[in-house]
Amino acid sequence: MTRSPLALALLALFAAPALADGMAVMEKDGMLTDANGMTLYVFDKDKDGVSACYDQCAENWPPLLAAADAKAEGEYGLTDRTDGTKQWTHEGMPLYLWVQDKKPGDMTGDGVNGVWHIAKD
Repeated sequence: MTRSPLALALLALFAAPALADGMAVMEKDGMLTDANGMTLYVFDKDKDGVSACYDQCAENWPPLLAAADAKAEGEYGLTDRTDGTKQWTHEGMPLYLWVQDKKPGDMTGDGVNGVWHIAKD
């Protein structure tokens, strides 16, 4: 069955909140990934569940954003960012992607500057 670009766009629009709310974080081999299989990271400078990564830092380490209506569940929580968005956390640590990771399974951000680490379950 062939779908039109409009149908695909509508599917993506309606699927996005479900991914952001219920399946934004996945566990694979003890490490955390986003719904696309991209490695997630934590930042040593984050404290008390609050992100310290903004501006150029957030360009290099995009926060794993949550839908506005996302709900915390178990060890996965949410933190408010200064721009009004919400970011997923794991055990109180905000979660990030790394722009240098190009495909699922890449882990090139582990150990960057001694303060970035793969998020583990």
